Amino acid sequence: MSSTALMTFKSHIDGKNADVAIYSDRIEWSRGRGVSGKKLTAGLLTGGASLLATGVRGSGAGTEMIPVKSITSVVTKRDGLMYTKVVVVASGNTIDFRVPHASAPGIKTLLTDLVLGKVPATEPAPPAPVHQAPAPTAAPPAGDPVVQLQQLAELRNAGILSEEEFTAKKAEILARM
Repeated sequence: MSSTALMTFKSHIDGKNADVAIYSDRIEWSRGRGVSGKKLTAGLLTGGASLLATGVRGSGAGTEMIPVKSITSVVTKRDGLMYTKVVVVASGNTIDFRVPHASAPGIKTLLTDLVLGKVPATEPAPPAPVHQAPAPTAAPPAGDPVVQLQQLAELRNAGILSEEEFTAKKAEILARM
C-alpha cells in the first residue's frame, strides 16, 4: 500500500466536511464527529432550522477506503453556484465528493488516470485549492434587519444555508420589521 497521498482535499458531504486522500492504489475519506463553527453559526442565525435539517448527530462519522482497481467510473456534475460533485462509482458503492468548481477537473483527471493505469508523477501533486467561505461575523444587534439579511445571504451564498432555510429566515426577519 502506498503511504504518500497524491492529492488531499476537503469535501462537503451531507452537512459535514470529509477529509479525502487519493493514493496511487486507493481513495480514503473520513468524517469526524462534532459540529463545526460554521454549522453552529448557521444554527443560531436560523433559529436551529439548519441544525434540524442537517443534524447534529455523529452517525455520519466514519471512514471508508475504495481500491482504485474497483472504480468503474468517475463523473462530475455541477452542484450549485460554487461546487461540483465528483462521483466515484465502484463495484458495490458510489461516493460523491462535493468540491469547488476549480478543484473538480484535477481530481477527476487524477482518478481517471489511476483507473486507466497511468502512472502519476513521482512527486505528490499539490493539494487541490480549498475554497474558504468568508467567516460569518457575530450576530448583529436585533434592531438591524438589513445587516441580518446581508449576513443571511452570505451564509446562503457560501453554501452553509439551503435556499429553503434562507427563505424561511428571511421571511421571519422581514416580519419583524
